[in-house]
Amino acid sequence: MRPFSPFSIKTKLGTLVVVSVFITTGLLLVALRTDTELRFITVFSVIASMLITQFVAHSLTAPLDDMTTVARAISHGDYTRRVRGAGRRDELGDLASTINLMADDLEAVDRHRKELVANVSHELRTPIAALRAVLENVVDGVSAADPETMRTMLKQTERLGRLVETLLDLSRVDNGVVPLKARRFEVWPYLSGVLKESGLAAAGRPGLLSGSGGHTRNDVHLHLDVFPPDLCAYADAERLHQVVANLIDNAVKHSPPHGRVTVRARAGDVPGSLALEVRDEGPGIPEAERHRVFERFNRGSARGGDGGTGLGLAIARWAVELHGGRIGVAESSRGCRILVTLPGSS
Repeated sequence: MRPFSPFSIKTKLGTLVVVSVFITTGLLLVALRTDTELRFITVFSVIASMLITQFVAHSLTAPLDDMTTVARAISHGDYTRRVRGAGRRDELGDLASTINLMADDLEAVDRHRKELVANVSHELRTPIAALRAVLENVVDGVSAADPETMRTMLKQTERLGRLVETLLDLSRVDNGVVPLKARRFEVWPYLSGVLKESGLAAAGRPGLLSGSGGHTRNDVHLHLDVFPPDLCAYADAERLHQVVANLIDNAVKHSPPHGRVTVRARAGDVPGSLALEVRDEGPGIPEAERHRVFERFNRGSARGGDGGTGLGLAIARWAVELHGGRIGVAESSRGCRILVTLPGSS
């Protein structure tokens, strides 16, 4: 319920009634003392009440007209219009603020939609053009369908597959229909498998990674640090794979030549909980930009564009929050350190 305001519409209407009664009473007293005819007093009272009512009604209906105009513009796809009078200290001010907030959200959604179309178009164009070029050469007899040519085609096909998988993940995020299949598992062999797949992706099998696209660098050393060695956790293995794979992918992309990416796992505060961090030796993320790194389509301008879709870290955040956990950029003396905490079975 909205707290009482001395400038609320209810107060204004109540004041209008009181003022009208006061004017009528005053004019009646004047009529009794000056022997003025009652019909003149009645006319003056009605005119005064109508003027005051017209003034108050205009102050109430003018913002509503503006809101109607803005709402119609929004319904036709113009999300740049805003309602004036959002600073009013009454119910109309609250309504104006709500409409402006809705317009901001719709404008952001529309901008993200356009960015998604542009990103997907860009990501699709390169592998499709490469596939077409290779196939045309094979059909025209310029090159033979030898193993090297087929590997090139397979690489571009896998790139298309990664993009489709990213779009499917994004669709699951928006629909919120992904059930968790949590189970207890040993952390060391699980993370060791994820790191092994990341290394294979860099060696020429990028189709193994899901989400942000899979890195292609093989000069970065991946290091796993799990303690105790028999550490167990309780989580959805598939969703956690998305988190770790995307964080490794992001860390490798921003690592210096021959850099090191460390995946560190420790037990949490309750049984089955997990504290996981991925650290790189890159340029790091300025504190002012840390709250934006997990937003969709954010490509990390401070760390240099990588040509990705800008969805990997957003999907990682979604998967962590699906578990009821937390993810964020932690303080680090060197590079970037992203910390993930999962609540476990409790």
